[in-house]
This record gives sequence, structure tokens and C-alpha cells, in this order.
Amino acid sequence: MRSKYKVGLFRANLVLGAALLAYQAAVATRITDATLLGLAAAWLAITATVLEFSHRHHAFRPWLLVPSVLLAALVTLSADLRGEWLWAWPCLLILPQHQWMLALNLGLAAFSWWWTLDYLSPHHWVLSGAILAGLSLIAVARATPVRQAQRGVKLRARLAPGLPLWPLPQLERDLPRESSRAMRDGVHAELVLIQTSGRQLWSLARQLCSCIQCFENVYRLDGRTLALMLTSRDALQADMRRTALLDGLGIPVTVRAIALPHLESLAQAMDALDKQCPSTRVIEEMPHD
Repeated sequence: MRSKYKVGLFRANLVLGAALLAYQAAVATRITDATLLGLAAAWLAITATVLEFSHRHHAFRPWLLVPSVLLAALVTLSADLRGEWLWAWPCLLILPQHQWMLALNLGLAAFSWWWTLDYLSPHHWVLSGAILAGLSLIAVARATPVRQAQRGVKLRARLAPGLPLWPLPQLERDLPRESSRAMRDGVHAELVLIQTSGRQLWSLARQLCSCIQCFENVYRLDGRTLALMLTSRDALQADMRRTALLDGLGIPVTVRAIALPHLESLAQAMDALDKQCPSTRVIEEMPHD
């Protein structure tokens, strides 16, 4: 099944969940319950609206903290009527998430269970804690392989479907190979580092991807920096290509270009770019043999 159809199905599930929560909010007898359930319904509806299959990874944004906070508030503020929501914690824990978010959800789940002490008999409270702990461990165990697989895929996969846009680890693997190939084939290959604002990074990445040859790639190094490798017949053609490409961007960027055989360290080049004056272009001179 193609990913776009999976996203459509996921969006439909979010809309259905939002409708169910909105109904529960409408029939809730307490204003606190109605408010929290209404906020949860709004969160699901907004998520379904903005959800898209793209290079932006919504799953790791602070936006996903909202349901955790709402669930904890619902259990603690209405434990006498909404205590059954305690069992929603394993559903959140089974989702792939960062370690800090996993720790936070585990802490909120434990706090929610502890809060029900005044509303349950001691043996029911202990039993519910044991069951919750068991379900949470199962959820975390099921999520761990998925999280590791996603981490591996992110290191290898393109950052945008259909575009030659790759992460930093891919550039680190490509640099030695492309440098050796340039020396073997007698062509001029250079690494061009381009720094811009985080707000313009993705639009710039798409623009660069449309300007390069089919055998060239663009790389995202961090939240403000892109890199691309240009392969040309000689240094003169490389200069003409680079100048035409940069002049056509239409936005201020900070640029540093280095011929691949003379690139000593990617980290040093990035550090030099960070220290460079904004909106400047530096073409590192090739040492003469």
C-alpha cells in the first residue's frame, strides 16, 4: 500500500476519534471533563487537518506532548468518573517517540495511577498498578524495535519523497567515494555548503534539488545548513554552474565551496561556514602542487 493512502486512512481515524471525543465532551456532566475532552477533540481534528506525508517529521514535535498532558489532567482532575482513562497510557507508550518523551509519559502514567489511591480500595489500587505496569512494559517493548528501525531508516532514507535530499550521515559516506571518483575520472567535484534561515531551509532544499543534475545530491546538515556536490568537467565550468545556481536562488544565503580532493574535514568546513559573515560567498582556493 502506498504511503499516501496510509496517511489518508490515518487521517480518517483521527477524524473519527475527534468526533467520538467531541460527543463525550458534549454529554459530560462536569465542565472540567467537557473542557479537557473538547481540547483533546480539537487536537485530533487539527492534527488530521495539518497531517501530510512530507519531509517534516511531526511525530517528534512538542505538539505530541499535548495528549499526554490532557490525559494526565483528565485522570487526576476527574479520577472518580474518568479513572478508566488510566488504561489509555499503554496506547501512548506503544507509539515510537524520543527517550525524553517516553520517560515523561512513563512518569505521567505513574503519577496518574498514584492519584487514584483515594478512589480505589488498596487491593484494587495495587492490582491496577501491576496491570498498568505490565501493559506499559509490553507497549515499550513493542515500540523499541520500531523506534530503532526508524532511526536506521532516517540515516539512509531520503528526507523528501521523490527528491535527492539526504541526511548528514549519507554525505559522510558519499564524500570519500566522490573524492576518489573525481581523482580517478579527472573531473572537478566540489562541495558547496549553503546556510540560510530555518524558515527557508526546506523551500531552498526543493529549489536546489530542481537545479542539479540527476547524478548529484543535496544534503541537510542541520536546521540551517544544506550541502550539495557539483560535478563538472573543470574548475571553470564548476564556477559558472555554481554562480548561475546561487544567483538564481533569490534569497540571501551564506556560501562556502571546497573542491573535494582538498576537503580536509567536513566538520572544519561547517565550523568555518558558521564563523563566516552572513550573506557572503567564500570559494576556498585550491593549493597549487
